[in-house]
Amino acid sequence: MSAYETSDATLAAIAGLLGTTAEHIRPLPQGVANHVLLLGDDLVLRIPRTEQFLPDLVKEAAVIPYARRAGVRTPEIVAFDDTCSVVDVPYMVLTRTRGTDVACLELPDADAARLYQQVGRELGKLHRLTPDTAPDLVGVPANDGNADPWALTGRLLKDGWLDAETARWLTGWFDRLSPHLPASPPPVLIHGDIAAQNLLVSPETARLNGIVDWGDAEWSDPAADFAKVPLTGIPAMLDGYRQETGIATSPPSWEARVLWFHLTWALGRLKDPVPRPGERHWTAPPASRLLSLLRFFTSAPPAPWADLT
Repeated sequence: MSAYETSDATLAAIAGLLGTTAEHIRPLPQGVANHVLLLGDDLVLRIPRTEQFLPDLVKEAAVIPYARRAGVRTPEIVAFDDTCSVVDVPYMVLTRTRGTDVACLELPDADAARLYQQVGRELGKLHRLTPDTAPDLVGVPANDGNADPWALTGRLLKDGWLDAETARWLTGWFDRLSPHLPASPPPVLIHGDIAAQNLLVSPETARLNGIVDWGDAEWSDPAADFAKVPLTGIPAMLDGYRQETGIATSPPSWEARVLWFHLTWALGRLKDPVPRPGERHWTAPPASRLLSLLRFFTSAPPAPWADLT
């Protein structure tokens, strides 16, 4: 897989196109897919690490304008070039959203709740976009989210990851959750990676300044956008989401849908138990999702969560 090098000459060329110099480029916390650099004080430069990640950057270039028009707090695209005709790498330049990503902070519980409520409201705006209201987003993939947790549990039992009693308990849990799930949820545009490292906030106020990194955007069940935040933040997120959307469905339907994703993805991680040191995502350690479920349900969660076990 061909790598895109951020050589001094390349960075100097990109800086020159934006009216500055390479001396004003400074590294920012890195993502899995992109080199991320601060260009001066007001712009952010993103270059894919390899050709593998270029389609995600192209997707972001299409999705971000739609998200902004929907009112979502996300940076504006200043420049985008995937041709490599001017410089030898594809790149995107965005306005800078000031703040600190949540992964770098230890917010008090009250501040975290206020933040995640704001995140829920932003998702409420985003999820108004559908294939009918945004028909030009032809390059965005669709994901029906139809992973079969019963089949997954059976495979984990067969392969020795679960004992028989635990497998029966898990299938019973999915049996109890399934009546709360819609048969065919209409797909909406989801961000796909609503996680701490992609939420930029003002540390002093816990105000959400922006949501970044749209490379995982897709058409999917809106509940999937609640699956990359630990369950401890989900009640506040759903509260904000309900405020923004005015959804008529009352608890526990949405709680069950979100829990379905968390539990299914936690089990799926058992099939890939290799640790990933250095990755900033909270689910990089193999046991994190399961332990997050344990932590949440042993900490007296608010209604209706306790009734979903």
